Amino acid sequence: MKFISKETKTYKVFNALYNGEKLTQAEATKRFGVKNLSAEATRIRQNGYAIYSKTRKASNGVTVTEYEMGKPSREIVALGYKAKKMGITL
Repeated sequence: MKFISKETKTYKVFNALYNGEKLTQAEATKRFGVKNLSAEATRIRQNGYAIYSKTRKASNGVTVTEYEMGKPSREIVALGYKAKKMGITL
């Protein structure tokens, strides 16, 4: 990521997701010291990466949110082109 230093927690989360890992809040806290994985995912999304979150039941019955990197949907790509055509830029 061009605007995020390699020493930051955001970069560590990005690197894990980029390499195909799925992360929960508990894993991110334990591995990287991240207290708000949702905020880190938002920062990565703002740099143009498709980060998806989905909830699941853990083996102990607790509902957890899991984050993973994927490919943007056709709808998101189409919205990007439409915004660009309208002159909306970052």
